[in-house]
Amino acid sequence: MSGAAALLMNSIAAEAASITNRDTKAVKVTISEGETTAEHTIQPMGVLDKVCMNGCIVRLDDGEEDEYEVEAEDVVAVEDGFLYYDGPDDPGRPGGSGGIMPVPPAAPGPGSPAPTPKK
Repeated sequence: MSGAAALLMNSIAAEAASITNRDTKAVKVTISEGETTAEHTIQPMGVLDKVCMNGCIVRLDDGEEDEYEVEAEDVVAVEDGFLYYDGPDDPGRPGGSGGIMPVPPAAPGPGSPAPTPKK
């Protein structure tokens, strides 16, 4: 019985995203998952584990325009004020050669204006 519980806990932990702050200053992270919104501060080189159990929207430093869609299995990092994939090689992910790759912004919700490209 205890072995089944340990297996269940490991599978749950494996299905949660983590966010690492690789910037030299603390970053405020706002995570919206369903109807729940939580704010966290991640110190430089700090890690926020076990977030986005069912996928979520992540905003950095109260950014109204930049939203990132993060799935439960994603490992992401903040660098230079942007969110990047930061995990092992994943051949199933577009551009999945591994290493760091930008996380695409979340699609605008109903009634939201289309995002404007940054220059």
